[in-house]
Amino acid sequence: MHGKCGMNPCVSLLLPDVSFQQGDTFSVERQFYGHGASLVAGLDEAGRGPLAGPVVAACAILPKDCDYQPFRDSKQLTAPQREQLFALLQENGALVGIGMADPREIEAINILQASLLAMQRALAECVANNHGRMPDVLLVDGRHRAPVTIQQLTLIKGESKSASIAAASIIAKVTRDRLMAEAHRCYPQYGFDRHQGYPTKAHRQAIAMHGPCPLHRRTFRGVVEFLPESDPPPALPSLW
Repeated sequence: MHGKCGMNPCVSLLLPDVSFQQGDTFSVERQFYGHGASLVAGLDEAGRGPLAGPVVAACAILPKDCDYQPFRDSKQLTAPQREQLFALLQENGALVGIGMADPREIEAINILQASLLAMQRALAECVANNHGRMPDVLLVDGRHRAPVTIQQLTLIKGESKSASIAAASIIAKVTRDRLMAEAHRCYPQYGFDRHQGYPTKAHRQAIAMHGPCPLHRRTFRGVVEFLPESDPPPALPSLW
């Protein structure tokens, strides 16, 4: 476990010394609820590694009494399984927010900062969807805290330790895959519907053949080599 906490100015909780119970991916949330939290949210992102498209983050607050066991790391699920769980989250009363940072923002502030910005936006949408009510604690996948003043616990491989983070990972992945499927309709020559912008051999070959499109991240290796000199940043299509 790796974690630091930032204080929510509205709520101050005595954070528990978190322990993980094998096979119980709601144990972390349960410990926070036992120490007075009213809402515990999970934060995760999808799309840090691709050469094209946005980075998408999601914030998820699972109902305390929901069946959390189906929610696992999105990378361990098939696309149909992720879609099914995405629908389940819409049906079981989960509070959800989605945020993203587009390729021009990624180029301007780097992929890590863009990922954190997307998380901040996802939290803001989740709060808006909950009538302005903030979560008391954020469980954040990875090493880096979100740039918000709420108590946080960062968890390495958080999708395997927290069902809330796993749910957020599913939402982020499904949302991004759908965006890249839409992108394929605009730019079918790149095969975004197959690799979602990740640096596969086929994607690299398509960039070499056709050059980058407006969805490509122009500061990434594998793209920057094929940019025309003095080429201004292109406008993004309306789907972003």
